[in-house]
Amino acid sequence: MSAKTFPSPFLTRENTALLLVDHQVGLYTGVRDIDTLELKHNVGGMTKALLALKIPVVATTTTERMWGPMIPELTEALKGVPKIERTTVNAWDERRVVEAVKATGRKQLLVTGISTDVCLAFPAIAALADGYQTFAVIDASGSFTKMQGELGVMRMVQAGVIPVAYSNAVVELLGDNAAPEAEAVYGALGMPFVSLVYGLNQYFSKQH
Repeated sequence: MSAKTFPSPFLTRENTALLLVDHQVGLYTGVRDIDTLELKHNVGGMTKALLALKIPVVATTTTERMWGPMIPELTEALKGVPKIERTTVNAWDERRVVEAVKATGRKQLLVTGISTDVCLAFPAIAALADGYQTFAVIDASGSFTKMQGELGVMRMVQAGVIPVAYSNAVVELLGDNAAPEAEAVYGALGMPFVSLVYGLNQYFSKQH
């Protein structure tokens, strides 16, 4: 199968949306390939930063009576953003999820999910087949074993999904450190050294 071609290899603010899949309390208890505190920091920070950049967000959970509610960190960050609860394993098999993504008008899709090999990989590959340029946020996702996570990433890459990290995707979308959203973006990412350097630069820039 020949690789799909897209207008730009880079994420753009005008054409990107975020799809959050199955970040649920019960599923987090099984994550073993990334520390869950780090995982919550990464996905929460990324979501807040993208909202600061006015990137549209679609959030979905699966069978909450089985896997529990969305983690509190995301529930707090996503106030006012509707959540789609479904029963399908593959989020892209749920018509309401596909329609919500389509309604954003964006064709570049950041996807993150628990687990990497199922809840991230399945919709990322399916959305790619439907014409979206999909980017899998690996360090804002997690798997129940290291092997499952690695195989999930391999499967996505072979299908044409682009793997990214939470912070590099965000700064790619920020684009310019002089942008008015920069302070809010770096603050949301929770990278203390970046906030310190940014604050010092702001201070010294006012001394001239």
